[in-house]
Amino acid sequence: MTPRPPIGTPRHDDRRRSYPALGARSERTGTWWGDAWVEALEELALDSARLARGRAYAEAGNVDAITVTPGRITAYVHGSRPRPYRTELRLRTLPDQGWEDFLDTAAQEPAHIAALLDKDLPHALADEAALLPGPGDLVPDCSCPDDGYPCKHAAALCYQAGRLLDEDPFVLLLMRGRGEQEVLAALTRRNAARMAVERAAPLPQLPTVQARVAVQPRTLPPLPPPFPTPPRPGHPPAFPEVHGGPDPLALDLLATEAAIRAHTLLATGEDPIAPLSTWQDAVRLAAAHPGSGLTSATRALYTSLTRATDRTPTDLARAVAAWRQGGIEALAVLESPWDPPAGPFDRARPALSAAGFPDFCPSRNRLSTPTTQLRYGRDGLWYGYESDPGREDWWPRGTPDADPVGALTARLGG
Repeated sequence: MTPRPPIGTPRHDDRRRSYPALGARSERTGTWWGDAWVEALEELALDSARLARGRAYAEAGNVDAITVTPGRITAYVHGSRPRPYRTELRLRTLPDQGWEDFLDTAAQEPAHIAALLDKDLPHALADEAALLPGPGDLVPDCSCPDDGYPCKHAAALCYQAGRLLDEDPFVLLLMRGRGEQEVLAALTRRNAARMAVERAAPLPQLPTVQARVAVQPRTLPPLPPPFPTPPRPGHPPAFPEVHGGPDPLALDLLATEAAIRAHTLLATGEDPIAPLSTWQDAVRLAAAHPGSGLTSATRALYTSLTRATDRTPTDLARAVAAWRQGGIEALAVLESPWDPPAGPFDRARPALSAAGFPDFCPSRNRLSTPTTQLRYGRDGLWYGYESDPGREDWWPRGTPDADPVGALTARLGG
């Protein structure tokens, strides 16, 4: 977990925190506030079997990175299907007056401030401010079809949230509406004011530096060596769905792409995407998209990419088939006919005829029958294509090969 910066240090977006996946764990050493969180979940549950399944999911490490914002905890939870489900827990935030009462109560007791600075949440302070959820306070939601209340994925997220609370009770304060630095800054101001009144003395003056001393030239120490390149790209955080905001699945795809691109740039010094045109990069993105079939995520991705490149979904699907056949070279073979020199191309027809395939007719870099086609690429490889009889609707098939007979038999499946 990221260490807490000193009091007064500004934090970017203190009301949004992402925590990496906690991983598998067979037992949790609970704190009283973490236990109270879990008890609220168990009182909410209507089905003990789903609750037990959720606990097993949490202990097996099925919960990805967790994002906490005021009133909301979000994560992707892995279940029985390959793609995880988006799961969230909602919790009512404290009103402004409730926060003022909490901060006033904490500032009156030096022991409370010391405990909070030590990432400890005094029991009496939490009870007085009603920070911990009561029965019915937690509202689960999940993208899975299970109508359990909660489903096993939401239960798994709740158990993992209990582990976060065991390590850092400020997560509970963030769930209730205020970030850690915001709370500590407010406590610091109240504590300073209280001490000033008790001592009847002005606040101590901060040390100053004369301007001529500050601007004098000085020799800076050398920069530390750069960190080593990690062995693999990092995993992006979970992106909660925001009304009117971008699609979280699209954000996840773009963040993953950016991580892979940055890792390659660090490891090799070259940007693998810079030489690509907009259309080539769109084809690469679609070809790398996980899963198969026209799922909702695939349809959304194809719609976005075709709209951005002014192409049709069929154009994109055909180009994706070519990219998966042989990358950017195969895409060039699909889209750019050319006139090859004599030599390998002219020797292809006799070789095919000797192998029992005599009916191929040449046209530029292509050898065709009514249903089968071989295209010769500038890389010296033959690429297989096929079409339904009577139609000029050629689709890439098989594996490229330097031997036209090999490319043809690969397209035919052996």
